[in-house]
Amino acid sequence: MTAPLNATIAQVTQRIIDRSADSRNTYLRSVTAQRTAGTQRAGMGCANMAHTTAALPARDKLKIHAERAPHIGIVTAYNDMLSAHQPYEQYPEFLREHARHLGVTAQVAGGVPAMCDGVTQGAAGMELSLFSRDVIALSTAVALSHNVFDAALMLGICDKIVPGLFMGAVQFGHLSTVFVPAGPMTTGLSNDAKAKVRQQYAQGLVGRDALLESEAQAYHSPGTCTFYGTANSNQMLMEIMGLHLPGSSFVNPGTPLREALTREALRRAVANTGRTGEPAICMADIVDEKTVVNGIIGLLATGGSTNHTLHLVAMARAAGVLIDWDDFAELSGVIPLLARVYPNGGADVNHFHAAGGMGFLMRELLANGLLHGDVFSVMGHGLNPYATEPWLNDGVLAWRPVPELSGDTAVLRPVSEPFSADGGLRLLKGNLGRSVVKVSAVKPEHRVVRAQAVVVSDQHDLLALFNAGELHRDLIAVVRYQGPRANGMPELHKLTPPLAVLQDQGFQVALVTDGRMSGASGKVPAAIHLSPEALADGPIAKVHDGDWITLDCERGVLELEVDATTLAARTVQHPDLSANAHGTGRELFGLFRAHASTAETGASPLFGQPF
Repeated sequence: MTAPLNATIAQVTQRIIDRSADSRNTYLRSVTAQRTAGTQRAGMGCANMAHTTAALPARDKLKIHAERAPHIGIVTAYNDMLSAHQPYEQYPEFLREHARHLGVTAQVAGGVPAMCDGVTQGAAGMELSLFSRDVIALSTAVALSHNVFDAALMLGICDKIVPGLFMGAVQFGHLSTVFVPAGPMTTGLSNDAKAKVRQQYAQGLVGRDALLESEAQAYHSPGTCTFYGTANSNQMLMEIMGLHLPGSSFVNPGTPLREALTREALRRAVANTGRTGEPAICMADIVDEKTVVNGIIGLLATGGSTNHTLHLVAMARAAGVLIDWDDFAELSGVIPLLARVYPNGGADVNHFHAAGGMGFLMRELLANGLLHGDVFSVMGHGLNPYATEPWLNDGVLAWRPVPELSGDTAVLRPVSEPFSADGGLRLLKGNLGRSVVKVSAVKPEHRVVRAQAVVVSDQHDLLALFNAGELHRDLIAVVRYQGPRANGMPELHKLTPPLAVLQDQGFQVALVTDGRMSGASGKVPAAIHLSPEALADGPIAKVHDGDWITLDCERGVLELEVDATTLAARTVQHPDLSANAHGTGRELFGLFRAHASTAETGASPLFGQPF
């Protein structure tokens, strides 16, 4: 089923292995020490054991006290602020009951915060968003630090939650760990129609009532938002990295198939403990350099979220694997784009799933030597089980081969007929530094922009200029002091509608920023995550209004057209950023901002440096 591995993938993987040798060995030594020590239930003090089981039913207490059956820890990101996480409300009791059916026990080890970026976009709370990932990692570690569990289930879906759960869980790489999705909401208002109303609102053509009605029709029920942003990129990532069950990412909540997959996730976690007769498979067995490369490949093949040029870097570093943007860019040159899901097309993730979904995608990549197949997953060794789709055979969960042909070639295509020969993620380099740009949704005629800079230090200043009618021309918006150390690197998604309006009016426009855009990066070229950031005296701090900039996605160039002598002579006076340090809890995150690493090393205060 698999072809010889593509030479570029092999070369990049070996480079990562060589680069990561020391940090990976340090990580694995830690895992080995924890695996050898085992859980503290063996020989645990009576008071400790009593605290562990005090609130449990008598039958569960007996099993845990006997120390014979596996005990499963659940880490949940449940809240009903996030539609994607609302279904998790019922999961703990559902899982506990199924654990009893299997003759084992399960317990909620802890909860982690989960904020909704859709609520905080453009507001002060967004400045906590990126660092919430690291808080989640810390919270996951606290939950599992009780050290009474043989396996763990991770319940999380959205933007920073899955990366944070991963970063925390992989520190307990000796445990059998399965990530458990809850699925996307059913399809509502089309993404294209939603985007049109947003642009109309930005121009003052419709009022707030019309905008709110449009948004409510798009985001309408429990489940993940259906566009292919960071949340759904997370789900793809966990599946292609072998931490989900095959085909489980995009099954809707509340369906019999979803319930069957959730039960099976628990059963696999139990089986992978090695205590029920099947071989032991821990998280550290699954997550290695090849698995991380598979994650990058999945992002490129599907046009996934640019946020993962931060998140996947930090996730990999948490396991001692060192990747950088050169790895993304080199792989992008050989990985074809096989999916078009909004914002890279009109379809949503339900359409993607119906067209063949992850099973079709992974079968195509494996069959063409574009994915490492010789890795471990929660299903065992090798990824062939992932080239299938789950179904209920007379009510019993089973997997079957995916259809040979895509159900909709406007959404999902084979390697022989890709939407693009490359993955649509580019590395830009020049005298402004290094940044990434996602071009899978950018039309070829908009991929090269040469225009004068409009410089602001706050996204609201650019919105004010647009609303005042002062941006009706070719321009490159330079939005700086948006990096992790300046203000926590908020997403600048609110800039998408006005910039798209200018583009539709015939102007050549682009964005350059040391901040983030979002998983919904769309049709306007955006050089994001620019490093070094302005607060670290990056060259972006020296850009003046009216400077000419060339942003060339085809050649990978981001160049400020100012000679080196003139640029060196320019002085930098950083703006007063004190307002970004107060209110909405930002006071608590000063330590995170001060110790955040660069964007290319994951923008993390925890894993900016390897072990």
